[in-house]
Amino acid sequence: MPRHAARRSGSLHPARSRCLGAMLFLAVAGLSGAARAEEPPITSVQDAACRAEAKAKVFSVPDPLNLGLREIGKQLYFGCMKRAPHRTHQKAKRRYRRR
Repeated sequence: MPRHAARRSGSLHPARSRCLGAMLFLAVAGLSGAARAEEPPITSVQDAACRAEAKAKVFSVPDPLNLGLREIGKQLYFGCMKRAPHRTHQKAKRRYRRR
């Protein structure tokens, strides 16, 4: 009697593959959440713009000192924050009344 005659096509244990898929999804979701937890929340429009600029340029900047992507990103971010004008310290405009 042939042993492989009753073999089904596809996965032998579909419940195992679903369980494995769910575990992989949870692992990826957990790791991505942990990476985002290291960043402080965005506090201003300038902060958001500088973060976006640093993320866009971090892979195109040369790294001759072998600092790593995180350190290069920090340098780009703080350089942008220095360069951008601070709008939070402007004087409030006074309104004048007509008499």
